[in-house]
Amino acid sequence: MPYVDGFVVPVPKKKVEAYRRLARKAGKIWKEHGAISFHEYIADDVKKGKWTSFPRSVKLKPSETVMFSWIVYKSRKDRDRVNAKVMKDKRFANMDMSSMPFDGKRMIYGGFKKLVEA
Repeated sequence: MPYVDGFVVPVPKKKVEAYRRLARKAGKIWKEHGAISFHEYIADDVKKGKWTSFPRSVKLKPSETVMFSWIVYKSRKDRDRVNAKVMKDKRFANMDMSSMPFDGKRMIYGGFKKLVEA
């Protein structure tokens, strides 16, 4: 059964191009290790809600935008296998985490199993 890792990430608007370059590199690495697909989307019609919203979830600052991302795998077991390989990949392991174009402390993420597909 397909499995998905999902992410909501705050990115400074001035770092969107750096984030795009990182996402392209990451997508290539994940797919080389077996992910079915890798998706990165930038906020377009995302308003700050009164109680909940994507901007509120990551404590979005006025100078930032929101990315909504997901990676699809064959199964949770396959996700665990792929992610273990990605974490050992030199291209990923050698990245300077302090120079990432986003605040990882405010990233929301988790794994999801399919409930409905239409």
